[in-house]
Amino acid sequence: MSDILRIEKDSMGEMQVPSDALYGAQTQRAVLNFPISNLRFPRSFIAAMGLIKKAAAEVNMELGELDERRGQAIIQATDEVIRGDLDAQFVLDIFQTGSGTSTNMNTNEVLASRASQILGAELGSKEVHPNDHVNMGQSSNDVIPTAMHIAARVAIEKELIPAIERLRDALQAKAADFDDVLKSGRTHLMDATPVRLGQEFGGYASQLAHGIRRLREASEDLAELALGGTAVGTGTNQLPEFSQSAIRRIAQYTGIQFREADNHFEAQGAKDAYVYASGALNTLATSLMKIANDIRWMASGPTSGLAEITLPAIQPGSSIMPGKVNPVQCEAVMMVAAQVMGNHVTVTIGGQHGNFELNVMMPVMAHNLLESIAILTTVSDAFRTMCVEGITANRKRAQELLERNPSIATALNKSIGYDEAAKVAKEAAANNESVRDVVKRRGLLTEAQLDTILNVRDMTEPGIPGR
Repeated sequence: MSDILRIEKDSMGEMQVPSDALYGAQTQRAVLNFPISNLRFPRSFIAAMGLIKKAAAEVNMELGELDERRGQAIIQATDEVIRGDLDAQFVLDIFQTGSGTSTNMNTNEVLASRASQILGAELGSKEVHPNDHVNMGQSSNDVIPTAMHIAARVAIEKELIPAIERLRDALQAKAADFDDVLKSGRTHLMDATPVRLGQEFGGYASQLAHGIRRLREASEDLAELALGGTAVGTGTNQLPEFSQSAIRRIAQYTGIQFREADNHFEAQGAKDAYVYASGALNTLATSLMKIANDIRWMASGPTSGLAEITLPAIQPGSSIMPGKVNPVQCEAVMMVAAQVMGNHVTVTIGGQHGNFELNVMMPVMAHNLLESIAILTTVSDAFRTMCVEGITANRKRAQELLERNPSIATALNKSIGYDEAAKVAKEAAANNESVRDVVKRRGLLTEAQLDTILNVRDMTEPGIPGR
């Protein structure tokens, strides 16, 4: 921004703003009032704001409320905002007025100034007025929650769900590849009855399939838009036809269905749909934490851990230990999951502050939810391409560990009884020998009986071993 200043005016008086800034006095007041962090609204939110203002200008022209000359200039300016051409003009901190009024006015002022420029007027002339023209038929109190829902629903539908579907498919492909790999199951981190490695990976794929379903349910809730409620949900200062016409245009431009809120007092006084969506993200993060953690444990080693699988070696793991390679992609997933869980706490607290007719923590709720969507999207693709798709099974190692697994004695319950099988399991563990060897030495079953009962592959399916 320029060091040269110009004078802008609003209802509180004069303010100095950079001479080349498209924003005006209200934005500059917010810049001075909230020097709190470097956190800004993400690109997706700014694009949603531009989309709302575009739809509003089109409808206001159609209804005869906005003259064609100004309306077309506003629409041209909104296209620049939607594309990201004017992102540098959106200068406000996330931590601001809880309604997001400062950011709505930042948007209004930028669009009014840019539209005025398009019409040949000077900056500050207000040839196109930020309130009278750009904000016509709207309030910050219905625009900001509308932008929150648009940005989140579009990102979930077009970015996050496709990324999770790709990761689910990669895990399902590994489930098929590893279906023949017999290994020890583990409960409480201790040896348990056998499973197939493919079954474990199939479980991970199923977790994500459920996660996708939950995301779609949450996204459907976000389809309800607050636009039309104006200040407190009553729709004052707006023509009755405005909101539905604007929302139809928003749906057309995004290619995603949106609808007017059934109850504007709920839509503006509460942000329950946002908390619900954040909960779906939190659950997805929990799933990814489990998946990544399991994979890194199974890959632990190479000599002192489980080493049942091998992960792609993508970078050196130590600045002091030569040749060390770490499960770095798994760790990145786990850190993203932790961040999303923390974001969910903030969104939950924010949702509690719907005071009477308006929620007053919307900016931070929007920031955290949209960040969660973005980082879950990118980490899922990175985890898939840099880790999951390159995982290989160490069949020999899995078999070696399975042979020493005392829980295989579970298959003996119906043949020699639980108490005798427990003795076998303890003796096998104490002597570091197989269950089969202990049973043979003690003469409890014949070789043929053991071949039938201790068929480990059969133990990975429903049924009673030996029958």
